[in-house]
Amino acid sequence: MSIKERLNNILSKLPEGVTLVAVSKFHPVERLQEAYEAGQRVFGESRPQEMASKYQQLPADVEWHMIGHLQTNKVKMIAPFVSMISSVDSERLIEEIEKQAAKYNRTIDILLEVHVAEEETKSGWSEEELYNYLATGALERMEHIRVRGVMTIASNTDDQSVVRRDFQHIRNIFEELKPRFGEAFDTLSIGMSDDYPLALEYGSTMVRIGTAIFGMREY
Repeated sequence: MSIKERLNNILSKLPEGVTLVAVSKFHPVERLQEAYEAGQRVFGESRPQEMASKYQQLPADVEWHMIGHLQTNKVKMIAPFVSMISSVDSERLIEEIEKQAAKYNRTIDILLEVHVAEEETKSGWSEEELYNYLATGALERMEHIRVRGVMTIASNTDDQSVVRRDFQHIRNIFEELKPRFGEAFDTLSIGMSDDYPLALEYGSTMVRIGTAIFGMREY
């Protein structure tokens, strides 16, 4: 199947209002261009250098989402153009995004990455850390950041009951935080190539799909 066929196949399964982030990390620009020509506009990258390079080569109406762990010293590489940083997992990172966004007089959308999976290796705030930070009120004082929602990666397991538990947990956090951030807080980013149909059952509004669109990555 071509990239266009795969994209259309996935889009036909997504409810209205669900954003498809095409995870294009490690794939060459030609494959992104193919997806772009098929109508895809939102791409997810995990390395700032790679994203900055692809940004230079693709049309200006592409929305770039940073989906991987982001080091504070790399924020400046993407601050001029990134649409959303969906892997925000620390106070230090929030402060750096605010600082860099202010330099360019931009507002950058972020998602708070919360760790709900069983594996220790996954990044993200613990629920307790996040609520403690939010209680300080520091986030509300950031003038160049707009908190759009939450993101998580479910446990890497074939046991659907565990994945469902993770998705229910993050859904509960999303609902709890919604009144705090208001109308702009509309994004529940859960679901990837393997588990997105399940994520949709839990109200996902943004799915991150790479392999099912582009095939296996070329490292």
